[in-house]
Amino acid sequence: MKIEIFANDSEKSLSIKQQLLKKLADRHFTFDSKNPEIVITVGGDGTLLSAFHQYQDQLDHIRFVGVHTGHLGFYTDWREDEIDDLVVSLQSDNRQSVSYPLLDVNVKTRKNGDFYQFLALNESSLRRVGPTMTSDVYIGGDLFERFRGDGLCVATPTGSTGYSKSLGGAVVHPDMPVLQLTEIGSINNRVFRTISSPLIISPNDWVTIRPVDSICDEDFLLTVDSRYYHTTDIAQVTYKVSKKKVNFAKYRHNGFWNRVKDSFIGDENEI
Repeated sequence: MKIEIFANDSEKSLSIKQQLLKKLADRHFTFDSKNPEIVITVGGDGTLLSAFHQYQDQLDHIRFVGVHTGHLGFYTDWREDEIDDLVVSLQSDNRQSVSYPLLDVNVKTRKNGDFYQFLALNESSLRRVGPTMTSDVYIGGDLFERFRGDGLCVATPTGSTGYSKSLGGAVVHPDMPVLQLTEIGSINNRVFRTISSPLIISPNDWVTIRPVDSICDEDFLLTVDSRYYHTTDIAQVTYKVSKKKVNFAKYRHNGFWNRVKDSFIGDENEI
């Protein structure tokens, strides 16, 4: 089994990485940063997101394992004091995994009609830099509404616990390979009308956000997970459930609703 250990720059994470390297080397594991089979991330959810994007072209043969060295992460199953148990699990690996759906983000430019593709684990959003954004929103190719406000966010089921939730979106179980569209600061009055509610989009449909011509010379901010892109050259952005999935090694993978409870509610005995 070929392993890569991907850690953030904190002193604690780097220390855990060195301990893992020694323990795994003592047990004759192979280390390969270019073509790993297991990527162990040490840090938090941000570290795992960085590792995901670094290896997004190899998702078909990579499984991720997360070790958290700070607050409990949504994607990280192991604590820093459990690395001996993790090493034992790696030794007895049976190649089982749990998979989560991903988001395809396709951007069409206005000037040349070029297409750029991105992949998101959590969410993507499109916003204006400065004034409000006016865009036509299409679902499955049909015009749904003309939106005016700060922007729009499209999230995966696992991403529904992040930015989308802060916008009033629902928490969606990842067994449902759907998209969730939520509004960011929509304007609703006698002139402008939007649905003003999060929308759950079927995996057979897609969402297209098309800025209206009158504002196309303005700056936009496109986010893909933690990555940001400033541009004036956007004709449209299309979102669809990806055919790719992210895989996590299933050693003692914590159930989704347990993760939600641990992240947002905690132990009721602590209240």
